[in-house]
Amino acid sequence: MFTSEDLKNISKRSQLMSLAEQKAVPLAGITQYLRYEEELRHLQGELVNLQQWVAKKNLRVAVLFEGRDAAGKGGAIKRFAEHLNPRSMRVVALNKPTDVEKGQWYFRRYVKQLPNPGEIAFFDRSWYNRAVVEPVMGFCSKKQYQKFMVQVPEFEHMLYEDGLILFKFWFSISKSQQKKRFNDRLKNPLKIWKFSPVDLKGQDLWDKYTHYKEQMFSKTHNAFSPWIIVQANDKKTARLESMRYVLSKFDYTGKSQAKTTLIPDPNIVLRYYRHMEQIDI
Repeated sequence: MFTSEDLKNISKRSQLMSLAEQKAVPLAGITQYLRYEEELRHLQGELVNLQQWVAKKNLRVAVLFEGRDAAGKGGAIKRFAEHLNPRSMRVVALNKPTDVEKGQWYFRRYVKQLPNPGEIAFFDRSWYNRAVVEPVMGFCSKKQYQKFMVQVPEFEHMLYEDGLILFKFWFSISKSQQKKRFNDRLKNPLKIWKFSPVDLKGQDLWDKYTHYKEQMFSKTHNAFSPWIIVQANDKKTARLESMRYVLSKFDYTGKSQAKTTLIPDPNIVLRYYRHMEQIDI
């Protein structure tokens, strides 16, 4: 391993790689991490360019991140937003509805969080709580669920007609990967706050989640508001490829000078279709 003395005079990646070779430190993991960091830096730079263009054009962009617990939604949003101007960007992560909100139209509290002209909003979960989490956990009635499933395509069509640009990501992980991430959270004092009793039930209710997830896809995936599936067992790859997907959908200023590819890997990011193979079935 490296000592503090070894690293004192290291200022370039090539020097670090040379030192690793001298000390017979395995390079595969280091090389992979450095490649990820470099790609992330390039893509985050492109997101900054995109944000400036969105602000100049007065566009409204909303990016929804959905998926099972521990799918990597929060980590992806963190990397998306890390270097963006907070004056024209928001991260939306709502708590459970208040008693007053429970008596209002379900979509109202989300409408208030939609992006203003020139703004990008990232939703860490969204109105789709009512499509999967709430019916699985018994947080809504059957009537409320059915009403939501009828209204949501109409709601999103109104957003589309009004010019809002909406991305709907589903971060897909396997049952074994979810369990591993739950265990990692419990062992890490910096991440244990992410764990809740509801998370634990996710493993026991896996098949029920799958049923409602598939119902959601079949009834709310359409041409104007499609679901985009992100294979997320590898967190780092999921972050990079979801960034590429968003960037690929805009013809913003300076895009042609990007220092990395902005075309997402079709094996990682793909549009939902009924007979696609999924890892979180």
